Amino acid sequence: MTSITRRTGLGAMAALLATPHIARAQGQTMRIVVPFGPGGSTDAVARLAAAGLTERLGATVVVENRSGAAGSIGADIVAKARPDGLTWLLTFDSHSTIPALLRNPPFDVLTDLDPVMLIGGSPYAVACKPDKPYRTIADVVAAAKARPDAVSYGSTGNGTLGHLSMIRLAERAGIRITHVPYRSGGLAVNDAVAGHVDMMIGSAALMLPHISGGSLRPLLQFGPQRLSKLPETQTAAEAGFPNMEAEAWWAVFAPKGTPAEMITRMNTALREALSEERAKTVMTETQQARLILSSPAELGTFFKGQVETWGGLVRAANIQPD
Repeated sequence: MTSITRRTGLGAMAALLATPHIARAQGQTMRIVVPFGPGGSTDAVARLAAAGLTERLGATVVVENRSGAAGSIGADIVAKARPDGLTWLLTFDSHSTIPALLRNPPFDVLTDLDPVMLIGGSPYAVACKPDKPYRTIADVVAAAKARPDAVSYGSTGNGTLGHLSMIRLAERAGIRITHVPYRSGGLAVNDAVAGHVDMMIGSAALMLPHISGGSLRPLLQFGPQRLSKLPETQTAAEAGFPNMEAEAWWAVFAPKGTPAEMITRMNTALREALSEERAKTVMTETQQARLILSSPAELGTFFKGQVETWGGLVRAANIQPD
């Protein structure tokens, strides 16, 4: 009897993914783990990509939401998965703060996952329900100075770049505001629209559909210049807070040891899927995101920089996981 080693098994899987009709015939299922709840921007990007990946890879691609602990629960599932090309992580900017945020992370973000692609980014924005008494961030600052800790804001979780940006903004403005973290962007938006928090910070990709629909009013954006769909909304620099740019980002990682040919094929399929006219329009126009579609090496370099940049702020502010 011929024995099947781990190496030959992985080689067979690589051949399987390289032959779409075989994968479909054998009913292979590939999962993209999103470490946040449904309804947020990361979930939306994953589901947008999944349809194109199914077509190109010949396998059924499903999105699996596994939220909690700043995205570390879902990321740990992928880190411990078999490197067989059937499990991938599509995550958010808070992935870079896990080492600083968690006292004993269950995995190493730099060594236990292999980079695949930096998909793109979207500037953070602050918005509130239209019946709130704020029209600009200056109104928020004035209210917070009059009533310290009384003004609240929601975010997509502790340690996200949105949360860290609001900490920096509060420090620069000399105010105290109350943070309410959520497990997903969808939950944060729901409470902001309902008025349960005074305002929220999230990526423009997450906020714009609600701003365009009139259920949220934009107050500030953290991009280098005004977005075309937020032409009347000040950037942080314009509002008197220079050097405060912050962009949410989405990236794909694989379990450590995933064969290079599988990572290359996934990178190529993602690039093709998100470059399709419909997907590209949704990302760049509807959600005002900046598509990057990087190489694995480019993501690796970018991610190391993010770990260094934001980790120090997490430690300095003594931020704890949700």
